[in-house]
Amino acid sequence: MPSSDELRRYARQLALPGFGPDGQRRLGAASVLIVGAGGLGSPVALYLAAAGVGRLGLVDHDVVDASNLHRQLLYGEGDVGRPKLDAARDRLAEVNPHVRVETHPVRLDAANAGALVAAYDLVVDATDNFPARYAIGDACARAGRPLVHGSVSRFEGRVTLLVADGAPCYRCLFPEPPPPDTVPSCAEAGVLGVLPGLVGMLQATEAIKHLAGIGQTLAGRLLLVDALRAAFHTVTLRRDPHCPVCGRPTPEMQETPLVPAADDRNAPVDDAVPELAPAEVAAQLRGDDPPVLLDVREPWEYEIARIEGARLVPLNSLPAALSTLDPARAYVVHCHHGMRSLHAAYFLKERGLTRVANLRGGIAAWSDEVDPSVPQY
Repeated sequence: MPSSDELRRYARQLALPGFGPDGQRRLGAASVLIVGAGGLGSPVALYLAAAGVGRLGLVDHDVVDASNLHRQLLYGEGDVGRPKLDAARDRLAEVNPHVRVETHPVRLDAANAGALVAAYDLVVDATDNFPARYAIGDACARAGRPLVHGSVSRFEGRVTLLVADGAPCYRCLFPEPPPPDTVPSCAEAGVLGVLPGLVGMLQATEAIKHLAGIGQTLAGRLLLVDALRAAFHTVTLRRDPHCPVCGRPTPEMQETPLVPAADDRNAPVDDAVPELAPAEVAAQLRGDDPPVLLDVREPWEYEIARIEGARLVPLNSLPAALSTLDPARAYVVHCHHGMRSLHAAYFLKERGLTRVANLRGGIAAWSDEVDPSVPQY
C-alpha cells in the first residue's frame, strides 16, 4: 500500500481515468534504463522520477560542462566538472526520494549493452552517437525489451517506441550506420536548447504510457518534430522481415554478432563542394546535360516528399551504391535541409566523383523556392 506521502505526491495521476492506483502500481514496480544523461536524458530522468517509476538506471561516463547547461536541466552551475551521474543522482533524490536510482558510469557499447538492457523492463535511448544507438537497438531487439528512441539535431527531433507491440527494431529502420563523418553531432550542427526538453518529455510520455498500460503509444509510428515550423508529422513504420536482428528465424542466428557501428571521424577532403541554390539546380535539370539528383534521406522521408526524378540512395547505403554511379556524370546531392547531403557529397568526392554539388537548403528550400507542391515536413 503506498504511503500517505506517496498518495499525496501522485494524487493528480491517481485521479486520471484509466490510470488510477493500478497505473501507479505498475510504474512503481517498473524499471527503466536511460542511456545518456544529457539533453534528452535530463527531462526523461526528471519526469520518470517525478512520475514514480520504481527503479531508474542511468548510463553515462561524462562530466558536466558549462556548454551543457543551456539544455541539460538536471545540472546547475555548481555541478560543472562533476561526473554527470553523481550530479544526476543527487538531483533525482530531491525530485523523488521514493525512486531508486542506479548509476552505470560506463560507455555503453556492443560488449556491455546486453547485460545492462536485460536488467531493466524498458530502455530509453537518449544518446547522441551511432555506436551506442546500434548497440542499444540490437540488445533490446534480442532481449525483447521495449525501446523508446529519440534524437535531435538543430531544430528537428524524432521519437518512436521500438520492439514493443509488434513495432520494428532500430535496424529495421536503419540497417547499417552511416559512413563516418557524414552525420554531424549536436556539437557540430548545434541544437535549439528547448528541443531536447520537448523530445525528452515525449520520450518520458511514451515510457509512462507503455509501463502503465494506458493510451496509444508510438509503437509502429515515428513522430517527427520541427520546432522551427511548430509542426508535427507522424510516419507509419513497418518491421523488415529480412532484418539481421529481429527478422532472423532462429535463436542461433539471433546470436550471430553484428559488425559494430564505426566511431571514427575522418576530416572531410579539402576540396570544397559547390553548394547550389534550388533555382540553379532547377535550371541545370532543364539543360542539355542535366545532373543526376541523389536523395540521401531515408525511405520514409522519401514517401512524404520527393523531387521528381531524384534517385533515392539513403546515406547508409551510399558506400554500396558507389559502383552504380558513373564518375563522368554530374551529381547534385540533397537531403532535408542540406547537412547530410553536404557530408555525402564530400564522401563521393573522396571516392573519385569530381562533378558533385550540394543542394543548398535541401528539399525544404526546394519546396519554398521552386516547387510548393512538394510537402513540407
